[in-house]
Amino acid sequence: LVMQWFCMAPSSALGVVLMFLTLRAVLGGRERAALWLSLLYAFGTPVFFRTGFLNHNLMLGHIAFAGFLAVWNPWAGQRLSLRTRDFLCGIGAGVALLFDYSGAVFIATLFGYVAVKRWREGGLVEAVRGGATFVIGTLPGVLLLWFYQWKAFGNPFLPGQHWMPPVEFIERGYQGYQFPPDPGLFGMLLLDYRFGLFVAGPILLVALALPWVNRRGRAALPWLEQLALLGVPLAMVLFFAGNNYTRLQYNTGIRYLAPILPFLFVPAAIVLARMRPLAAYGWALLALAVSWPLAMYREVEHPLGILDPMVRTFSGGLALPILNTLAQTTGQYGDFFAKGVSPIPLFVLTGAIIYGIWSPRFRRGEPR
Repeated sequence: LVMQWFCMAPSSALGVVLMFLTLRAVLGGRERAALWLSLLYAFGTPVFFRTGFLNHNLMLGHIAFAGFLAVWNPWAGQRLSLRTRDFLCGIGAGVALLFDYSGAVFIATLFGYVAVKRWREGGLVEAVRGGATFVIGTLPGVLLLWFYQWKAFGNPFLPGQHWMPPVEFIERGYQGYQFPPDPGLFGMLLLDYRFGLFVAGPILLVALALPWVNRRGRAALPWLEQLALLGVPLAMVLFFAGNNYTRLQYNTGIRYLAPILPFLFVPAAIVLARMRPLAAYGWALLALAVSWPLAMYREVEHPLGILDPMVRTFSGGLALPILNTLAQTTGQYGDFFAKGVSPIPLFVLTGAIIYGIWSPRFRRGEPR
């Protein structure tokens, strides 16, 4: 509870606020649409599921996304200089590597994005300056990682997996990592019934329609940002398609691809905003029908995979993970929880608190 309340929940909430600000700018100031789409990002994608765990993968994704936004600047802000934005993007990519070795993908892709963007704005000299500033920004995270590896293992450059004892799949490639990527693993990452990206987050599938949607009428995204928002997730999938430990996600659910969720949701939101209302609402309901049960019942090892928590929800009713755990303590704290604990009172209380925060009726100094 301490890690959920004071670490994962606040960090994910900040990521949702960042998504709202981004979508508001991208959708031309449509604040209401940006608000509902941001709530869909929070509760209709695997963000909700991963927030229930101490999960560095999701956190590093939001950090790298913030760095990307610093350079993209969809709000057209003028307070920060170009070099400051390039440096902040490098900071985000370097911290992503410090969190997990997959952060190397963010360093490579975001460096390319910065270099190309600055080259288009000011030519080769500007590209070199922007790229160099980005690299300098990555140094705190990279050097801290190397320092840790040196103190822990005696070598700053070899990853911790180099000293890992034999486990399943370690014999494939280098300590379980192989090149070129395995097409089978690529398909599992996207479509496996236990942890596939588009199975756990069907709303993200519509992001693939962005290039087609952008050709119709006025483009919502410049081509470079469109390429980055779709290219970064593709690079991450290719990276993990070489990681044989991908096969072990059956006991954790979707995890390795959590960093790409904010990148992929922006194009998905743009496509949803241009859909006919009935089709958009249908996709949103499907996303919630998958995401909410997955976050409430975490039985990902069941033979039915992601379908199991959905069956549990629609047959056994609403639930909360903490209350499920409390019901299992029967005998230690008496028989009060033997038949389970209803989440309805907590839902009602939380709804009242949210209404009190948002409703103008309770804001001091504002007309009622």
